[in-house]
Amino acid sequence: MNGNEFGRLFRFTTFGESHGEAMGCTVSGCPAGVELDEETIQRELDRRKPGQSMITTSRGEPDEVSIKSGVQDGYTTGTPIGMVIQNKDARSGKYEPFVTAPRPSHGDYTYSAKFGTRNWGGGGRSSARETVNWVAAGAVAKAVLAASEHDVQIKAHVNQIGDIEAPEVTFEEMLEHSEENEVRCADPETAEEMRDAIDRYQEEGDSIGGSIYFEARGVPRGLGSPRFDAFPARLGQAMMAIPATTAFEFGLGREARSVRGIDRNEDWTRMGDEDAPDADEVVADEGDPVPVGNDHGGLQGGITTGEPIYGEVTWHAPTSIPKEQTTYDWETAEHKQVQVVGRHDPSLPPRAVPVVEAMLYCTVLDYMLLGGRINPDRVDGNPGEYDTDYHPSSPQNDPDDADTAATPVDRDD
Repeated sequence: MNGNEFGRLFRFTTFGESHGEAMGCTVSGCPAGVELDEETIQRELDRRKPGQSMITTSRGEPDEVSIKSGVQDGYTTGTPIGMVIQNKDARSGKYEPFVTAPRPSHGDYTYSAKFGTRNWGGGGRSSARETVNWVAAGAVAKAVLAASEHDVQIKAHVNQIGDIEAPEVTFEEMLEHSEENEVRCADPETAEEMRDAIDRYQEEGDSIGGSIYFEARGVPRGLGSPRFDAFPARLGQAMMAIPATTAFEFGLGREARSVRGIDRNEDWTRMGDEDAPDADEVVADEGDPVPVGNDHGGLQGGITTGEPIYGEVTWHAPTSIPKEQTTYDWETAEHKQVQVVGRHDPSLPPRAVPVVEAMLYCTVLDYMLLGGRINPDRVDGNPGEYDTDYHPSSPQNDPDDADTAATPVDRDD
């Protein structure tokens, strides 16, 4: 099975099924010298884990991460980081009726048709539970960027549930308010409306879709390559890989179809002039050319401009709903009325916010490494220097009963 790895220099490979023994990932390409421990990873996993509120699945997974390699004395070593998250609350029995009778609009039949078999418990590999690995990898990427000389900030919030749309909010409002409510909407009043709507759909045994707005600041200009390695192309791959996504857009997005060229085109000016963007919103030095406006979403010609990168990702309504539906059992050759009974989210965006942020962190860091903005071997950028603050210290006193010993030698004799 291909398609289990993301990234070029900063890469993560994932494993695990929804109701298998464990989830996990291996992160390669993390520079040495980054402070990292399980608590750092756990903070991000706790934002994604199930059972956070009444509008998320009640599955009781603690999502406790265990780092198995790549970290020594609290610092990354430059070798692959292996992480494992045990599944603690898998209940596969509810999925037995769908082994040969695929659930409507799920990946059940397509997986069976492709491989001739599948792990059917909880949707197996196609389950959104697998994104726990992505958030773990994103936490590593976030730590690398924080340890670098670059001030990259990333945030997302739920900007629409069903037909309830939040007004535009500032980046600062997202930082301040998006984690204050269960919906993760940065506008408190809209968050209450969204919560009420999700409750109604849940009471009706139904579900509803929505969208997430994201923004990345402090990303330097010049990242990305034309055509197939264009920054928006790889970012689109990252976002569209998230389960149940149906659309990705950046800048004007879909609105661009109705905007004339003269209105979309943005003049160039000089950083520091009156019509230039604010200094805290763009990575540029005094006197640099900068665009007037940012309808392009921080990306021109597939390459970053230094302005904020922003866009939106759309989710369809969760397909696991308790309403009665019709399927066909290929083993018994019967049409059947089925109900998907279990523990499922009535709307996906609230728990997908940390997933979007994680994939942004991974994408940005990968391009930073590819573009030489961060040393891929060590975050301090001092190759050849072995005596560092984060190198393990030699024990000063060997135990008398040790199997081996290093005895100082007086070279002056």
